[in-house]
Amino acid sequence: MNDFAKTLIFFGVILIGLGLLVTFFGKVPGIGKLPGDIYFRKGNLTFYFPLTTCLILSFVLTLVLTLFGKK
Repeated sequence: MNDFAKTLIFFGVILIGLGLLVTFFGKVPGIGKLPGDIYFRKGNLTFYFPLTTCLILSFVLTLVLTLFGKK
């Protein structure tokens, strides 16, 4: 099996695990309500942009891909 197939299987297992986590807990614990996430509500308008959450997820994904990308 080549490296690309192994990578797809790895991320598939990760996605299944995240799907099970969301199914049993309703949401990923600790994600989405962090300090630095932008939340604005006025009347019927609600604006939410998870800035800090995006930065943390980007850092974690970069770290994982860097560690598993090198041979």
